[in-house]
Amino acid sequence: MSWLDDLETWLDSQLADALRANPGQEALLAEQERRDRQERLRRQRLQLQEEAEHSRAALLQLASEIRSWQERVERARAAGAHDLARRAEAHGNALMEQGRQRWQALAALGERFSAVEWELSQLGHQAQGAAAKPGATPPVEAKPGSSLGDDWAAFEAEQELEALRQRLKR
Repeated sequence: MSWLDDLETWLDSQLADALRANPGQEALLAEQERRDRQERLRRQRLQLQEEAEHSRAALLQLASEIRSWQERVERARAAGAHDLARRAEAHGNALMEQGRQRWQALAALGERFSAVEWELSQLGHQAQGAAAKPGATPPVEAKPGSSLGDDWAAFEAEQELEALRQRLKR
């Protein structure tokens, strides 16, 4: 073992001894860790929201571009430029595939957002439980999607995704 590992082991044992000697400090330490985790999750939630907004805007732009190429295909066909129409159609299909990939990425963002929301709600429940019963152990975590708030957040996310799908189909 290196001196750094020895130092870390010694500091860990000193912390454990201090916490055993001061049980109230352990609760304070756990509360601070919970607050820190909540703050990190809030920042992550904001970042995911920003990413989702950028993705939605890019999808809407792509949908507009796809519609434009579909119109070009129709104009080329109407004018008898079949080779140009095939090439334009191939480009439109490539754009649609790109749209599907972006859509999947947005759905994955939504799943990550839901996971962060769920974890934040669980941390909030722990804080409420700890506040209601000073010195009590935080309540056991419920399974994902078990609360009305979680179910409602999932419902709203699904509604937004469906609205985007409908906009892309137009």
